[in-house]
Amino acid sequence: MTQEPPDGSEEEGHPAPGISELRSRMDAELDELAEQLRVLAGAKDRLRDLLEAVLAVSRETDLPVVLHRIVTTAMKLVGARYGALGVLDDSGEQLEQFITEGLSEQERTDLLGVELPRGRGVLGHLIHHPEPLRVPDIPSHPSSAGFPPGHPPMRTLLGVAISVRGVIYGDLYVSERHDGRSFDRDDEDILVSLAGAAGIAIENARLFQQIRGSAERFQRLLLPTLPDLRPFEAAAIYRPAAAPGYLGGDWYDAILLPDDACAAVIGDVVGHDLRAAAAMAQTRSMLRALLYDRLTPPSAVLHQLDRTLQAMAELPLATACLARIEPEPQGWTLRWSTAGHLPPLVLTPDGQARYLQAEPGLPLAVSTDFRRPDHVFRLPPQATVVFFTDGLVEDPGRSLDEGMAELAAVARTHAGLPLSDLVRTLADRAPGDGHDDLAVLALRIPELPVR
Repeated sequence: MTQEPPDGSEEEGHPAPGISELRSRMDAELDELAEQLRVLAGAKDRLRDLLEAVLAVSRETDLPVVLHRIVTTAMKLVGARYGALGVLDDSGEQLEQFITEGLSEQERTDLLGVELPRGRGVLGHLIHHPEPLRVPDIPSHPSSAGFPPGHPPMRTLLGVAISVRGVIYGDLYVSERHDGRSFDRDDEDILVSLAGAAGIAIENARLFQQIRGSAERFQRLLLPTLPDLRPFEAAAIYRPAAAPGYLGGDWYDAILLPDDACAAVIGDVVGHDLRAAAAMAQTRSMLRALLYDRLTPPSAVLHQLDRTLQAMAELPLATACLARIEPEPQGWTLRWSTAGHLPPLVLTPDGQARYLQAEPGLPLAVSTDFRRPDHVFRLPPQATVVFFTDGLVEDPGRSLDEGMAELAAVARTHAGLPLSDLVRTLADRAPGDGHDDLAVLALRIPELPVR
């Protein structure tokens, strides 16, 4: 009868593994499993980062912002110190724009006066061979042409082409990983994926630019060119909203009337679409006809305009301020009425800026059952009356009173400018946040009326 060998003994020439060897094997397998989990977690993190980057790039609509965002996003995804985006010219043979990120102030100073890269050397290789390019040592690459004076040293490069509608738009480059290693296949895959999203974002931004330009041209066609208003001086300016494709409802007009008065109006139709723009054009045309037909106080003209608007197809809510500057034996009188609009601002020759605060009245298209009041103010010679829409002063981050106070301060400081410069300055330095369109109309009062 044979006796079974105890644990740890040899069996038919095969030695049984010892406890230490089993532990070593288990540790190795656990280390391998931990490495696989680390790689999977890293891949998951990079995929999440890529998705977040695609969303961030796609949200932008301003083309210059989109291009810079693409470069900074690429640098972040692959951990690169430098990044650049070269935009090709119409020939597709050389660069017409080169956007860089990652350069320090000193490095940018060192490159002052250096010409824009023309697409030679390694950069040119990607232009003529639009396949992903990984270069572990730039000076050793056959296409390398060296760096210009002042250029920071760079050894590694990863570049991918960006195409829009099947046409190469430009090339995206990153250089020098922060960890000192060369770019690998994972970096290339990430950048290729980003380039695909970048092409869509660039196309969307270009379409937004076209839409915004068309909307602005359409809006300006609806606004009048101010006629000769002598002896008055007049100037006006319109600025569209910052949001692309917005059609605004802001409008203005000024005309000389048969009774030697000068009429001025500014208004704002609620909305930012074709309906608002069409309503603005209708309102302005009807008001001009009523002004010529009825040489009556502004309140009566606004009342008749309100009745006419409500008798037609439903039009959106609108505000307006209508004024008549009337000659008097001893000077000029401003007679005005508002329909829910902001008050005029009067700049006097002695350096004062004063809002003509008065009962605002109801906006147009609300009700015709309420009386609209008229208001009167004696204007000194050489005074300037400024009419404006709320886009000039509204900012959700602060009160309307603060915006109007800032506007008055800017107007007071620049009151002596020619009117065209004054309205442009007010629009350029507007306290508003730019999310609404704005219009400014200014009239400068002459000396005593000619009798």
